[in-house]
Amino acid sequence: MPVNDDVFAALANPARREVLGILLEGPRAAGDIAEHFDMRRPSLSEHLRVLREAGLVREERQGRNRVYSLEAAPLREVSDWLSPYERYWRGKLGALRQLLDEEEF
Repeated sequence: MPVNDDVFAALANPARREVLGILLEGPRAAGDIAEHFDMRRPSLSEHLRVLREAGLVREERQGRNRVYSLEAAPLREVSDWLSPYERYWRGKLGALRQLLDEEEF
């Protein structure tokens, strides 16, 4: 299954990757997430919107707060997409290891 380009675009930004890392620990209110960053609230809101539109986070209203949760399914799709490249590089590194073992410096 091809990965949605919005997921790659969302993951391209380090601040958004950090938000995902924070949410890996569990759901967080937007204010709690904001405490981890030195940016204005509208900027964080934009990052959260991009993550939500990419399907990487879920937003839930709890009273006056917006609580965000990690949605990991798109990350599984990225992992599946990367898998052939990982196998490729493991093969290359294995061949290099074998060559170096044969050379015995």
